[in-house]
Amino acid sequence: MTYTWKAVTTVGAVVAALLAPPQANAVATRPAVVTTDNETPVLYDDEAGGNASGDDPAIWVHPADSRKSIVIVTAKEGGLRVYDMRSHELQSLPATEAPRVDTVAGRYNNVDIAYGLRLAGRRVDVAVVSDRYNDQLRFFAVDPAGAAARTPLTEVTAADQSFLFNPDRQAVDEEHTAYGLAVWQPRPGETYGVVTQEGTTTIATVRIVEIGGKLGYTDIRRLAMPSSFRLPDGTTWVPCEEPGVLPQLEGVAVDQASGVLYAAQEDVGLWRLQLPLGPRSQPRLIDRVRDFGVHDVYDSETEECQPVDPNARGYGGKLLTADVEGVDIYYGRGSTGYVLVSSQGDDRFAVYQRQGANQALGSFRVKGVGGADDINGSDGLAVTNRPVGAYRQGLLVTHDEPETGPDVDDERDATNFSYVSWGDIARAMSLTVDTRAGNDPRFR
Repeated sequence: MTYTWKAVTTVGAVVAALLAPPQANAVATRPAVVTTDNETPVLYDDEAGGNASGDDPAIWVHPADSRKSIVIVTAKEGGLRVYDMRSHELQSLPATEAPRVDTVAGRYNNVDIAYGLRLAGRRVDVAVVSDRYNDQLRFFAVDPAGAAARTPLTEVTAADQSFLFNPDRQAVDEEHTAYGLAVWQPRPGETYGVVTQEGTTTIATVRIVEIGGKLGYTDIRRLAMPSSFRLPDGTTWVPCEEPGVLPQLEGVAVDQASGVLYAAQEDVGLWRLQLPLGPRSQPRLIDRVRDFGVHDVYDSETEECQPVDPNARGYGGKLLTADVEGVDIYYGRGSTGYVLVSSQGDDRFAVYQRQGANQALGSFRVKGVGGADDINGSDGLAVTNRPVGAYRQGLLVTHDEPETGPDVDDERDATNFSYVSWGDIARAMSLTVDTRAGNDPRFR
């Protein structure tokens, strides 16, 4: 069954949100600085490198021995990579053809972890992956041994799953397909995927279910987020994009305790809305990119957007610079904790309170030491409050593009991922450390 609902955001609600100054105006705009010396091997997006371009990570936490936890990352046409807590590669999985009649080789964009799914009579943890070229989800069971397993991941995708956003293969080939991804597990025995669509403002949810001893999904629901905004000066602002493209969303994360979805609209800002999708979702813009409200025009020769008035100031905040990309949640006691957002345009990471109105707390950047390079152009990120390996106060894993350094071929498109201690971030920004398992409902 497919149920579709198009969100209607009233003009009055949008204007009210814009008249209030962005909450980030009240915080320091100078970022804190943390360091890392731990990064994964370089990936190259060319034929010799298997067209591997890093994008999004997920952290799987071993239930008993944190040293056996693993990091799973997407490499687009290059498939998936699995790393241990010291960033050593354990497994490389190609982006194979999806198990469907009209299949093509995959392109893996985003990944998240679902814990304790029932499959073939047992409970398994699963890496859920968005496959852009097949407009569907793919599923990979995690070996309980984690980093000690010979093959940590094994695909368990059911055959012939529905396209998430398109009616047929011809439409899929236009590539407005499955993009960003998060897992939502509101209660035991119930798991959903939240997926965004490339090139549009649409968000979808699906229920993940067992089908013939494999994993698939059903009950596709969709919501269209705003693509234009009324400004206090009476004009309507439409974020400038390529012709035929709407201001897309990619990074998404779900608060497993409250069901609140945080969604990054790349050229707009950070939204929150309540799951399940429906008339009560009521999207609210938490923070806005710096150039929010600046009217641009698309230049077909340069393929870039240029401001109509170079001196225009707009109505943006101070913590986010387009594109807004990765989003994840660091859980604290009760409803406390933090929402982390990758501000790709200025190589920073913004931090907001998890509770209440998501007050902005500031930002940080990551400096490489000991042979690692600085984090630039981060796309996806993942954070856990659990002790994993040597990271006894939690871990942030973030994408880095371009990867640089003396051992990197700067003539090739290079990416990788870096590991950052949450304890270092907490000290730099005066944040809380809380490593108890019960604060993230997925580990209860």
